[in-house]
Amino acid sequence: MGWAGIANGALLRRASAEGFDALLTADQNLEYQQNLPEAAIAVVVLVAKANRISHLLPLVPALLRALATVRSGEVIRVPPP
Repeated sequence: MGWAGIANGALLRRASAEGFDALLTADQNLEYQQNLPEAAIAVVVLVAKANRISHLLPLVPALLRALATVRSGEVIRVPPP
């Protein structure tokens, strides 16, 4: 997609403009650094000990439930089971 290196605010705007419904991130500070309620995109934050697949895989069932319900401008945190 050629989006490497795009800063968080610009990334949110670009993803929204390109028609994405949600942004999935492990950046637990994003919601404090950006004005997400005004963003025209939903954000799902994965809360894990590390960004390793072994830490993220257990979050998948809750992630799928979050993606089914999250709305534009909303932030959902997906904690570990």
